[in-house]
Amino acid sequence: MNTARPALPGAASRPSTAELPRWAFMLLLIVIVLAWGTTWMVIKTIVLAVPPFWTTTIRSAIATVALLGLQLAMGQFVVPRRGDLPVVVVMSLFHMIAFSVLITTGLKYVPVGRSMVLAYTMPLWVVPGAWLFLREATPPIRLLGLALGVAGLLIMFNPLTFDWSNGQALYGNGLLLLSALAWSISIVYVRAHVWVSSPFQMVFWQALLATLVLSVLALWAEGAPAIDWSPRLAGSLAYAGLIGSALAFWAMNEVNRRLPATTTALGVLATPVVGIVGSALFLGEALDPPLVIAAAMILGGIAVGTIKPPGRDAHPTSRSNQSLGN
Repeated sequence: MNTARPALPGAASRPSTAELPRWAFMLLLIVIVLAWGTTWMVIKTIVLAVPPFWTTTIRSAIATVALLGLQLAMGQFVVPRRGDLPVVVVMSLFHMIAFSVLITTGLKYVPVGRSMVLAYTMPLWVVPGAWLFLREATPPIRLLGLALGVAGLLIMFNPLTFDWSNGQALYGNGLLLLSALAWSISIVYVRAHVWVSSPFQMVFWQALLATLVLSVLALWAEGAPAIDWSPRLAGSLAYAGLIGSALAFWAMNEVNRRLPATTTALGVLATPVVGIVGSALFLGEALDPPLVIAAAMILGGIAVGTIKPPGRDAHPTSRSNQSLGN
C-alpha cells in the first residue's frame, strides 16, 4: 500500500535538504555544537541581569519572531496540518520547554561546568531508546564511541568529589539528569516521526508554543521582570535567541531527521567541551587537567562513534517515510 503523503501546495518549488549528502548534515551538527556551546557562555552573563526563567522566555521569543520573518521572506510559512501537530508538541514541550526550564532551575544549585556535563548525559537515554523504539542498530564501533564519550563526561563530573549529603545539590543534579531525559525523548521521537511539512516550517510553531508556555511559567515563578537594559545585554539576548535558539533548533530538526539518533547524541557531546573550554578562554574559569583529559576522550568518542560501519547504511532515510506503531 502506498503511504506517501500528498504534496503540499508549492512543494515542488521549495528547497529541500532531503537530497543533501551525509557530510552536509555532519556540518550542521558542528554548527549546533558551536551555537549551543557558545550560548551557554552568553547565558551565563545574561542571568546576572535577567532572572533565569525570563532569560529563557525572551530568548525563545526572539527566536520565534526571527523564524517567522525568515519563513515569510522565503515563502515557507505554513499552518501545521494534522500530521505535523505531534512533532510540534513533542519538540516544544520536551526540548524547548522541559530541557530549558530544568537546566535553568538546576543552575541555581549546580556550577555551570557540571551542569553542562549532566545535561549532556543525554546519550545514556538515547541509545537504549533508539534501540527499543526505533529498532536502530548499534554497531560495536558506535558503542565504543559512546563508551569513550560517556567516560569523558564522568571524568568531568567526577562523582568522587560530590557531596552526597547536600540536599540542594542532589536536587539540582537530579533536575539536570531529568533535562537529559527530556531532550532524549525529543531526539528519539523526531527520528521516528512521519514528516508532512519540513522541519524548518515546523520549528516556528515549536518556538511559538514554547514562548507562550514559558511566559506563563516565568510570570508564575518570577513575576514581572525588572530589567536594566544595556546594549551589551540586548546583544547577548539577540545572540542567544538567533544563534542559540532559532538557528540551532532548526539545524537540530534537520539533523535528527537525517542522521541516526545515536550519531546525533554522540555529536552533541562536544557541546560541553566547547562551553567549558570557551569559558576558560573568555570568562577566566579554571581549566584543570581532568577537564583536558575528559575533552580529549569525548572528542575521540565522537570521532569513533560517527564512523560509518563498513557495508552498513548509518543514516537510513526510510525512517522519515514510515510510521512506527501507528
